[in-house]
Amino acid sequence: MLGAITGDIVGSPYEYRGELIEADEFPLFSWFSEFTDDTVMTVAVAEALMEGGGDREKTRSLFITEMRKFGRFYPNAGYGAMFADWLCREDEEGYQSFGNGSAMRVSPVAWYFDDLQTVEEFAELSASVTHDHPEGIKGAQAVASAIFLARTGKTKEEIKTYIEERYGYDLDHEVEEFQRMARITSSCQVTVPEAIVAFLEGESFEGVIRKAVSIGGDTDTLAAMAGSIAEAFYSIDEEIRQETLSRLSPDLRSVVERWNDLLREKHFS
Repeated sequence: MLGAITGDIVGSPYEYRGELIEADEFPLFSWFSEFTDDTVMTVAVAEALMEGGGDREKTRSLFITEMRKFGRFYPNAGYGAMFADWLCREDEEGYQSFGNGSAMRVSPVAWYFDDLQTVEEFAELSASVTHDHPEGIKGAQAVASAIFLARTGKTKEEIKTYIEERYGYDLDHEVEEFQRMARITSSCQVTVPEAIVAFLEGESFEGVIRKAVSIGGDTDTLAAMAGSIAEAFYSIDEEIRQETLSRLSPDLRSVVERWNDLLREKHFS
């Protein structure tokens, strides 16, 4: 999930700036680079998965519990209005959102499970506790599927074909087209395919992040989604990894470290 967190931090200073951001010219990290709600909720999803142990109903309940716990602890992380309202409630109902909040936080699901069907099932579960609109669910499933396919050795062309055929997104575009559109939206319908195209077009982890930020608009979330896929395909340079970790609070970093220990045990033991 560190790819999503890195993208969030790198993209945070440029969100909705309303000007063209050249992919090769902005500093990857600056004084203004900080984690936002994308990171907080990604960590919450990872915590829920670790505690849930693969049990569907237990994990669903924990998605709600952990999102609210971390969200209330970081109340100024930049949540959307509807999500902020949900954080303050006590019921378990979603609110029919198709925003990209479901897709920005889903990356841990794609690493925790080892078959695509289960990844898609739990991606739906992680989305539907809040973003229970079909497009909100689809966005999360598409990003999780792309991550899973990337980490299991599929080519970019295979990933592109699967996402287009399974989820109906049109990925026959270039980042430059999205830059010209300059759309101000956080919907899954728009931003998920933009993020995936940034991944398809980028030639390294850093290159993917830069492509995503250069699209403009919801830059932190675009880079979080694209970065989560790029991590699985390219891995993350150690210098970038350490810079990202240094910008996390101790409690968030602790979850990331426990998560990494779990993955090493699951995949390399």
